[in-house]
Amino acid sequence: MLLVSSYYFYMQWNWKYIFLIVGLTLVNFYAAKYIADNDDEYKKKIGLFTALTISLGVLFFFKYFNFFNEALQDSLGLLSIDYKYDLINIILPVGISFYTFQTLSYTIDVYRKKYAHENSLTRFALYVSYFPQLVAGPIERAGHLLDQFKVRKRFDIRRISDGSKLLLWGLFKKVVIAEQLAIYVDKVYGHPELHSGPTLIMATYFFAFQIYLDFSAYSDMAIGMSKILGYDLMRNFRLPYLATSITDFWRRWHISLTTWFTDYIYIPMGGSRVALPRWIFNIFVVFLISGLWHGAAWTFVIWGLLHAFYYLVQIIWTKIHERYKISYKISHWISTPFKIFLTFNAVAFGWIFFRASSLSDAWTIVQKIFTEYDGVLYWGSSQVQTYLAIFFLMVFYIIQILQHYGYVTLYFSKSKFSLPIRWLSYLAMIFGLTLFGISDTAFIYFQF
Repeated sequence: MLLVSSYYFYMQWNWKYIFLIVGLTLVNFYAAKYIADNDDEYKKKIGLFTALTISLGVLFFFKYFNFFNEALQDSLGLLSIDYKYDLINIILPVGISFYTFQTLSYTIDVYRKKYAHENSLTRFALYVSYFPQLVAGPIERAGHLLDQFKVRKRFDIRRISDGSKLLLWGLFKKVVIAEQLAIYVDKVYGHPELHSGPTLIMATYFFAFQIYLDFSAYSDMAIGMSKILGYDLMRNFRLPYLATSITDFWRRWHISLTTWFTDYIYIPMGGSRVALPRWIFNIFVVFLISGLWHGAAWTFVIWGLLHAFYYLVQIIWTKIHERYKISYKISHWISTPFKIFLTFNAVAFGWIFFRASSLSDAWTIVQKIFTEYDGVLYWGSSQVQTYLAIFFLMVFYIIQILQHYGYVTLYFSKSKFSLPIRWLSYLAMIFGLTLFGISDTAFIYFQF
């Protein structure tokens, strides 16, 4: 029943692309079976190579062919070589990067003997297409999600209650806060040349929270819906804007993708247990791939490499402190907020490239932020709407701090607030959803 529901859910977007999911499911299921049934290492590698080639080949065709085709055409043009190959007019399948990585993690784990081959094709197909997290994660591992499908679920009012609360919180973040921020961001980033530095700074801060609220809202809703159905999904965010360093940020942001890159790319390349030049190379490769995973555009490449540069700065800074035994006697109450401030602003600067429509737009924004301070601050087409967005943003950040100290529930932990206060907060969220209405705007990460 869940498998049929999941396929039906995906077919509501474009029924033709269900064959893509089914195809990738069959390829990885039988490739993993071939790997598990053979003791010969060469044959195992053939099975793994087949799954990787077909799965990544499909992803490349739909998501990256036009990007690399244009890049090749531009590069050869610089050498006066005439190369013309028409771009493919094709729709990018929703969530293709997510379910491709999820299926590949299963096949690789079977090859590494970290997970036994699943004998049920139906159960594996559900693992690939499970609708709560199909189009925007979290990217689950077979050892966590697939095994849960083997256990019969019973009605549990506590799970339904917990899941419903998280579902409500996710809806509130998306509709009431993220969508209000998006109105301002879209207007400013749509025409950055028309706006002043202060306006672009505010729009960039707004987008930093918009993308966090939008993406974490989907994750919360996926985890909440799954909880109602009786299954547990992994946590995908852990208060990332309270991070005190770039490494800390990536331990808190899009955790399922970060751990995927760590386990299947970074560690196999040697991770940090190599010479310093190779370690730096590994970091840049991982973040380059991370940038491309998010989108086939140079803006995403720059975004990924910028985070690699941040990592490099942190490595150098740490090495200097270790070598010269530098220490600071600064109060924790001063140093921690300062580190959070620096990390957040570094991340927010990176979001400029993530959100900008082109490199030229991104450069215009950066240039204006650092040079143009005398312009008028734009308050949006509706000042009331912008003030509301700022108010909700302040409320949300206070909630984040309260979550950090355990006063507000973080996923399924116990809240320190009394029952009446908790119910007032639920009613406030329902009122906010009623006031602003259910949005029909797609989640940002659907495009990836």
